[in-house]
Amino acid sequence: MNWFVIYTKSRQEKKVALELEKMGITVYCPMINQIRQWSDRKKKVEVPLMSSYVFVQLKERDREAVFEVPGIVRYVYWLEKPAIVRDEEIVVMKAWLSNQTVEAKVEGLRRGDRMKVSSGVFEGKEGFVEEISKNRVLLLLPDLGMKITLNRNL
Repeated sequence: MNWFVIYTKSRQEKKVALELEKMGITVYCPMINQIRQWSDRKKKVEVPLMSSYVFVQLKERDREAVFEVPGIVRYVYWLEKPAIVRDEEIVVMKAWLSNQTVEAKVEGLRRGDRMKVSSGVFEGKEGFVEEISKNRVLLLLPDLGMKITLNRNL
């Protein structure tokens, strides 16, 4: 079964995800915690990582069933076909959001060098060194369209 991307009405991601789960559909709505400031207090709230987007895993023939849920606008398309997200990309996103730390030995690296991650969630992924600081290396992973920070072993 493929992972498809659904575009939802604004601020409806959680509700849509819950309703889809009730229907027995495998759904993933990546969430992060943020601190929000009000005039009288600060509060930690859980918000969607990507506003108005939810991932669903289902068979091609079952795609229309999701429109029974209020709040769903449409599927996201790429090159005139429904956008499909690979399982490994969902796994990487889940691992990344679980705040797993990756340590790497980064001696002799310079900005622009090519580097392969040898352990952790991104093991085997290749990227380019974008920035090097005393304790960290910022690595650009073009295959995943993301930047990650690696802690340096000192």
